[in-house]
This record gives sequence, C-alpha cells and structure tokens, in this order.
Amino acid sequence: MADIDDTHFETGDSGASATYPMQCSALRKNGFVMLKSRPCKIVEMSTSKTGKHGHAKVHLVGIDIFTGKKYEDICPSTHNMDVPHVKREDYQLTDISDDGYLSLMSDNGDLREDLKVPEGDVGAQLRAEYDAGKDILCTVLKSCGEEVVIAVKTNTALDK
Repeated sequence: MADIDDTHFETGDSGASATYPMQCSALRKNGFVMLKSRPCKIVEMSTSKTGKHGHAKVHLVGIDIFTGKKYEDICPSTHNMDVPHVKREDYQLTDISDDGYLSLMSDNGDLREDLKVPEGDVGAQLRAEYDAGKDILCTVLKSCGEEVVIAVKTNTALDK
C-alpha cells in the first residue's frame, strides 16, 4: 500500500457537469443551448414537418454568450441536446487596475479581481462611466468555466 502522505488533491471540484440534457423539442427561443461545444443563446428556432422517414427536425440559430459569434445546428426533435448551466450575478465596481482588471464586490462584501475589462462597447461604456465617477453595477455571466461582464448599469440604489 502506498503512503497516504504522498497523495495530493489540488482542487476540490464537486464534479458536477457544466451542462444538462434537454429534449430538442423542449428548447425555447431566448433559452440557452450548446452549439458546436459553445454556450449560446437561442435567437431563432424552426421545426420542420416529419418527412418520409419519420423525424421532425429542429433548426437552431444561437449566438455565443461570450464571443457574440453566430452558430447553427439541425437536430431531430426527439434527440437530446446539452443545455449549459448559466449563472448571472451583479457586482459593484470598486476599481479598475492599470493592467485592465476589474475590482468587483459582491452583495455579501466579497472582493474579486480576476476579470478583465470586456472588449468592445461594454468595455468602453464601463471605462467612461467609471472615469465620470459614477457608481456602477456589472452583470457577470458564468457558464462552462468562463466568465465575462456582459452589461453595466449605473447603481441607483445609493441615491435613495
């Protein structure tokens, strides 16, 4: 028997899957689905009639929730598709570091500094409002081990 001392466990992951199966016909527009191994929001969905060989097919068009790229897929309505677990959280912005990392505070006061300023319009709006001295709430979307700031809004709760 090997010594117990030489066993190392680096992380304490629960082992839960990042996705769960759902029948294709049960998916809805504005829901989430995995297309080409990427978490996507369904923007268009159409079902074809059953053909000579039975299966009705569902045509899905989705936009990647992190990159904004468009993906398409067709699958039989009776088959299962993976649906990602998507978690949305609001954080209060406390600071932006020189190297572009955000200092975010959750509702219970925990600080996190592991997210970068997002690319594009959201990042530009976030920097402009922060430089103007506004109090900002950042909406963070988390799925499949990735996290990104998808929206910013001015915190109005402090005005009251």
